[in-house]
Amino acid sequence: MPSDPSAPLTREERLAAKLRENLRRRKTQARALSAEDAAQQTNAQDNGESEKGA
Repeated sequence: MPSDPSAPLTREERLAAKLRENLRRRKTQARALSAEDAAQQTNAQDNGESEKGA
């Protein structure tokens, strides 16, 4: 990293920053999908149990 914050970033530094940003975004998306899947499975199990009891 350059010591001067106003100095332009090198190509490698820009690419590294973009990769970190992309990784964070993909992890967030994966967590959201995982939570959504878990909620759907829980709902399906709850619905199945209530139908059996009825």
